[in-house]
Amino acid sequence: MIVIGANSEVAIACIDEILASGKNFPEVFLFTSSKENSLRLVDHFFAKYEQACTVVEWDFTQSPNYSQIAHIQSDILICASGYLGKQPSESLENPEDISKIMDINYSGAVLLISHFASKMMKNRSGTIIGISSVAGERGRMTNFFYGSAKAGFTTFLDGLRNFLYPHQVHVITVKPGFMATKMTEGLNLPQALTASPKVAAKAIINAWKKKKNTVYILPIWRLIMFIIRNIPEFIFKKMKL
Repeated sequence: MIVIGANSEVAIACIDEILASGKNFPEVFLFTSSKENSLRLVDHFFAKYEQACTVVEWDFTQSPNYSQIAHIQSDILICASGYLGKQPSESLENPEDISKIMDINYSGAVLLISHFASKMMKNRSGTIIGISSVAGERGRMTNFFYGSAKAGFTTFLDGLRNFLYPHQVHVITVKPGFMATKMTEGLNLPQALTASPKVAAKAIINAWKKKKNTVYILPIWRLIMFIIRNIPEFIFKKMKL
C-alpha cells in the first residue's frame, strides 16, 4: 500500500482501519516530508499489527526524484496530502505560501499519483483514493487559493478515473467538509458539520469496498455544496463565505 501524506490524521486513521480489518500488505510505503514523525508510525503499525512499513521522504515543493521510488508499486494508493495555508489576505503578498498551497494540494500530488497510475495501468489493477475537499466546488473569499488547488485536484481525479476505467483501475474522489484535524486546529467549526479522522476513515474504506466514484464524508455536505454552487453570483459575491 502507498500512502501519500502519511502524517495526516485521516491517512493514519485509514491505515488503522484497513489493518484492523485483518488485511495485511508485504509493505506499506509512507510518503512524507516529515520523516521523524513517520518513523514513529512505523513502530506503531508493527507493534499493533506486525505490518512492515517503509518511510519515503518526499517534499512536494522540490523537483521529484523518480529514481528513488522506481521499485515501488502497489494495488492501493491513498493520497491525503494537504496544506490549508494562510488566509488569502495574507497570502496575496506571500508568493511562497501560494506556491506551497499549489504544490502540496495539486501539482506535487498530481505528479506523484500519475507516476503510480502509470504502473497500475500497465498491471491492469488497482485503486487510487484521492482526498480532495468541498472547498474546490466554488471559489470563496475565505480560502480561494486552497479551494482552487482542490478544484484542480478534483478535476484531475475525475478525469483520471475516466481515463483508467478501461484499464481496470478505479479512482475515488473523497470530498471532506470540515475536519477536526491539526490543519483546522483553532478554527471555530460547527460540530454537526465536522467529522473526525476515524469517521472519515470508515467512509473512505467503505467507498473503496463499494467502488464508489465520489464520496462526501458527511452526506449533509452534498446538500450544502449543491446550495452554495447554485447561489447567483450577484448575491454570492456579497456573502462572506
